[in-house]
Amino acid sequence: MQDQAAISFSERNFQPVVEKCEGCDRIVEESGSQFCRSYLQPESKWRLGICNFATHAKPEITVATIRINPLKAAKRASAKKV
Repeated sequence: MQDQAAISFSERNFQPVVEKCEGCDRIVEESGSQFCRSYLQPESKWRLGICNFATHAKPEITVATIRINPLKAAKRASAKKV
């Protein structure tokens, strides 16, 4: 029986990384191919958006500013005090 550390990524059915994975810290290069050491099929992790294992891509957060009418805000505040 082989030692777990001696078994290569290609023997354990790891799929090569996709273009979107370039720059990730989890990429391991073995025998001329690059593999993700966290997930077997990196392509499927990018199918729905950003891979949750990606160390190089951060989700983009958009903040929407809402303008509040000061007269309505004052009326609401005074109504709550009663």
